[in-house]
Parts: sequence; C-alpha cells; structure tokens
Amino acid sequence: MKFPGSVLVSLLLFVAETGTALYLSSTYRAAGDRIWQALTLLFALLPCVLVQFNLVFIHRELSRDRPLVLLLHILQLGPLVRCVEVFYIYFHAGRFEEPYVSITKKRQMPKDGHSEEVEKEVGQAEGKLFTHRSAFSRASVIQAFLGSAPQLTLQLYICVLQQEIMAARSIFMVLSLLSIVYGALRCNILAIKIKYDDYDISVKAAAYLCIFLWRSFEIATRVVVLVLFSSVLQIWVLPVVLLNFFGFFFYPWILFWQSKSPFPENIEKALTRVGTTIVLCLLTFLYAGINMFCWSAVQLKLNDPDLINKSQNWYRLAVYYMLRFTENAFLLLLWYVYKTDVYLYVCAPLLVLQLLIGYCMAILFMLVFYQFCHPCKKLFSSSISEGLLTCFKYLCFACKLPKATVPVDKVDLKSPDGTGDDSQASYKTNESQNGNPHQSVSSNA
Repeated sequence: MKFPGSVLVSLLLFVAETGTALYLSSTYRAAGDRIWQALTLLFALLPCVLVQFNLVFIHRELSRDRPLVLLLHILQLGPLVRCVEVFYIYFHAGRFEEPYVSITKKRQMPKDGHSEEVEKEVGQAEGKLFTHRSAFSRASVIQAFLGSAPQLTLQLYICVLQQEIMAARSIFMVLSLLSIVYGALRCNILAIKIKYDDYDISVKAAAYLCIFLWRSFEIATRVVVLVLFSSVLQIWVLPVVLLNFFGFFFYPWILFWQSKSPFPENIEKALTRVGTTIVLCLLTFLYAGINMFCWSAVQLKLNDPDLINKSQNWYRLAVYYMLRFTENAFLLLLWYVYKTDVYLYVCAPLLVLQLLIGYCMAILFMLVFYQFCHPCKKLFSSSISEGLLTCFKYLCFACKLPKATVPVDKVDLKSPDGTGDDSQASYKTNESQNGNPHQSVSSNA
C-alpha cells in the first residue's frame, strides 16, 4: 500500500501557511495597518472554509451520524482530523483480513502497440485511502488558487509599497509560492488521472521535476507582473483582473449553453437543482482562479457526465500561452512607461527581460514535460511538437490570407463601374489569340 505522503504535505503546507498568516495579521494590527490585516485574514480564512466544505462534501458527512467530526470541521480542524484518520487506516491495514474486496481492471501502457488489462484487488482500507488522497488533492488546489495565490500577490504588493521585506513576510511568501506550485502540480496529476482513468498510471520523478519547474517559473513571473502593474496603475488593475476572471468563469457556461445540452443532474444524487447549480458555480469559480495565474490543465465541459473535457487540445494550449505571454509583455510595457520613483534603483529593462525569459522558461519546461516526461505520452494521437507545428502553420496561413486579396482590391479600384475591366479583358484576349510577341516574352520571363 502506497504511503500517503501527499496527504502529509498538504496538511503541513495548510497548517504552516494558516499559522503564518495569523501571525502576520497580528503584526499588521500592531502597526495600525487595518486594511492589510483585513485582507490577510480574508485570504487566509476563505480557503479554510472552502476546504472544510470540500472535505465534508466528498466524505458525505452530512448524511452520516458523526456530530463530533462536523463540529471539528466547523472549528476549521477538519484537515487535522482527516490526516489522523488517514494514518490510522494506513498503519492498521493488513493486520486483519478484510471481508469485502473489490476488483478493478486497469490497462497497462501500450508496449509495441499492445495493451494488456490487469485485474487488481482493492480492499476497503485502500479504497478509503484513495478517497482521502483525492479529497486532500482537491483541498490543495482550493488552498493554492483561492488563498495562496491572492495572498502572495498581496504580500508582494505590500513589500513594494513599503520598500521593506520583513522576515515573517518573506517566509510567508515562500510558503505561499510553495503552496501554489504544489496545488498546480496536484492539478496536473488529477487531470492526467481523470483523462486516462482506464490506465494504470505511474508518474516518474522526472515528470514531477518538470512540472515543478514549469509551474514555479509560470506562477512566479505572473505574480510579479501583476504586482508591478498594480503598483503604478492601481485603477487599471481591477479591469484587468475582472476581465481575466470573468472571461474564464463564463467560458464553460457559454460552451454549455451553445451545446443546448440538458442541465447536469448526475453530480450527486442527494443534491437538488439549486445545490447542483451552486456546486457548478463553485467549480467554475475555482477554474477561473486557476487560469488567472497558470494553465489549469483541466478543461471544464459541463455537458459531459464527468464535467471534464478528456480530449487533448494542443490548439487551446498554444492560444492560452501566446495570449498570456502577450498580456504579460503589454503589462510590463505599461509599467515601464509609468514607473514611479519607487523603482529608481531598479534596472527596468533588465527586469522586464528577466521576467519575459522566466515565462519562456516555463513554456520550455512545459514542452519538455508533454514531449518526453508525460506518463501517457504513448496514448497521444499527436505529439506536442506536431500539434504546435500545425497550429503555427494555421496562424501563418491566416496571416497570408489578407495579402492574397490585395490584387482583387486593386482591380476593383481601377474599374469601379466594371466597364473598364471588360474592355481591357477583351483587348488582352484578342492580343493573346493573335499571338502578340510582347505578351509571350513577358509570360516566359
């Protein structure tokens, strides 16, 4: 049975970040910074509440007679209780024979074009551990992008305004960055397991390393770009954030309304139509929060029973990173134009270049992961290099289309009434039929 290390890492990051946030908010209160204190507490407590809802919803605690566990969830101690339960199950598994086991069938990765199906017995203890791992993985994603990401942006913004880096604040920012990167990594692994649920997937250390470097460069550069832009154009940062957020929030709903599919009813049998709508809204809210800072790796499809688009769309991936790179470059350009005296001792061109190179490094590690380290790369219908090459060819063809229509426009301008074109065409036809030597020479040339 696999050691539940992901549960332990999620809990440690959750406890460390929450405790540091509470300490930092107390220092803001002592210094009289009520606004920073309120925002720090908001971004610390909001994901805590959502994590408790996530754990209660997945384990169906409302339909079970466990009042003590529900009370601990209300007191925001749910992750601690769940972690204790996980390790209790892990260390007591195998001491007695389980009366009931389930048989799962998983296909192995294809070798020489053949894929074998393997049966495996899954006991009750292993099934419970799987449920706990899944719950903590989702909790890590919620904590990362609804708490740690805005928290890191806020604390870095305070450092820029105050031109001071406190020890507690720097530790908090490091913890927040690690939490975001870990949440993005869990999001990648969840996406792989959901898309290829029929296969026995084994993620190697090289894949984890590529994802970690990819997400670290991507998220760090994105946060720094937003902070730099907001420090010089405070009014305009709100439209940028809202446009990004609501664009990704409504995009799955727009695709769902265009498909004219019936409203999904199979999320949870105990949920009413209103409850299902609330769950879907929270899901798209999280989806928008992820895409604000990085590529989500999971594409929502509300008209699908699994709510996930399992097709590998390289075009959407390429479009996302091209638009995000363009947006980051544009925001950095505006910061460079309107930068204040706060950045008097900062080499602005070098900083812009470093951030753009950092984002390109993230794209490079992403390409390496999908091309060489993805655990299911043998199942791809086309590789990432082929998909991106096709996308670039399509973009080049789209750019050449306006040039191809220029001669037609010129002909229309020369003869607006159409009479000149007919006389000129008939004159050229007569010359070609008579065998004009000048015409033959020009055509050979």
